[in-house]
Amino acid sequence: MKTLNKNNVAASLFAAFLAFGAVSCQTDKLDPTPKTLFPQEVVFDTPARVLLQVNNMYAYVKVGNFLGGRYQIFGDIRANDFINRTSNGVTGVGVWNHTLTETSQNDVVNTWTAGYAAINQINVFLAGLDANAAKLGTTPFPANYVTTTAVQYRAEARLLRALTYYSLLQLYARPYIDGNGSKPGLPLRLQAETGMDNNDLARSSVAEVYAQILADLNFAEDNLPLTYTSAVLNVTRAHRNTAIALKTRVYLTMGKYDDVIREANKIVSPTAPFRATTGVPHALNPSVAAVFAPPQETTESILSFPFSAQNTPGTQNQLAFYYLPTTLGGGGEYNLNTAAGSLLANPAFRANDDRRINFVTTVGTTSYLRKYPSGTPYLDKAPVIRYAEVLLSLSEALFRTEGAGSVRALALLNAIPLRATPLTNPVTAPFQYAPFTSTQAAVDAVLFERRIEFLGEGIRNIDIMRLNAPIPGKGPVSAVNPSDVLYVWPIPSTELQTNRLMTRN
Repeated sequence: MKTLNKNNVAASLFAAFLAFGAVSCQTDKLDPTPKTLFPQEVVFDTPARVLLQVNNMYAYVKVGNFLGGRYQIFGDIRANDFINRTSNGVTGVGVWNHTLTETSQNDVVNTWTAGYAAINQINVFLAGLDANAAKLGTTPFPANYVTTTAVQYRAEARLLRALTYYSLLQLYARPYIDGNGSKPGLPLRLQAETGMDNNDLARSSVAEVYAQILADLNFAEDNLPLTYTSAVLNVTRAHRNTAIALKTRVYLTMGKYDDVIREANKIVSPTAPFRATTGVPHALNPSVAAVFAPPQETTESILSFPFSAQNTPGTQNQLAFYYLPTTLGGGGEYNLNTAAGSLLANPAFRANDDRRINFVTTVGTTSYLRKYPSGTPYLDKAPVIRYAEVLLSLSEALFRTEGAGSVRALALLNAIPLRATPLTNPVTAPFQYAPFTSTQAAVDAVLFERRIEFLGEGIRNIDIMRLNAPIPGKGPVSAVNPSDVLYVWPIPSTELQTNRLMTRN
């Protein structure tokens, strides 16, 4: 397996630790056996127990050390829009200043461990569905359970596995553009592991890992439900449009722009106002501030991971803790950079932009991000993908394939700043881009809008690395060029010690 982590193995053996939606029951307090933990032989005995395992897979992916907070934070603080304030090794200073090593526990080791723990938990669940197929076709399961509910759960599992592998690739492997996917990727673990027998596994190529990601997402698209019965489920559980949206991100990262267009067209109408006409009716919310106001469940949010007072991201993992100043209930770990080259120093980030008005706050002379408004116990949903990203990905792909004169690409791009700069008093017309005279200028405008729109959501590192561009410097930290060994994270020492076929970055 990934590392010698007994807790992960135990979790795989029991395969039923509860995530969100745990069951409470009256029991004899002298009974030493927890009633929320079931041995492997019975976890597929009832529909309720199978659903607990589905919830459990989401819980593994949204753990605070991974997509519940820190992963998004790492994706932003690598670049130049944030300044570290505390020099705290626990809260990403090594990520910020590019001093990571194979033994960096709080980032290199923990992110890898969390990702592969989630992958194995998913694989254990998928293997359990196969092994218990006969049981799922008998009482107490409904008559159509095997062909409907179980298939949906399998699709959710494969989408979560795809998301996890994609996320790990962005940190621990070279960009697809570097060698057309030929560089070493990740160990592609697709079978359930409940022991240490299969630790040794060589790295698949970047292209091979992407091929598996797309196979999982294609299966998910074909077998996920179109919608759920509530707004919260449409945001926090995978549905068909979730798979399609994630495919647009994957193909954009690979530089396969025709594929981005094909996938995005499934959920983006031909003309403005752009919206999804099937499945969950995704559209830009009229107010970008409302997208991040509790409960963060507008139709713009395609997938986010939820938390509650009983299920928090965990200490020093929370988005608001990192970005909010202490005066607003945060930890003030990072403030917004205002030096030359930063987003705030760019005059194109206009003063009347709602994203600046609502998401930037100043304490004294120091600016902070307040996109995540909740203080203790920090219950903001952790964003994964929004409809705004799909629109901008489609815009970029159209500009790159059709050129600067693409009318639809320009309309898609302008939907974002038009939403963010409504009429003001005295009347100021909403901002929009004029037609471009060069493709590069058009693409640069899309990249700039992405930088504004997704500030603090973990997209910046993806956009830099997919283009094999330098990671900008900031303050005392120098830029990192694509040829530098620091451009991708090192493989953690825990994997190198337990996997004899693993190679270093």
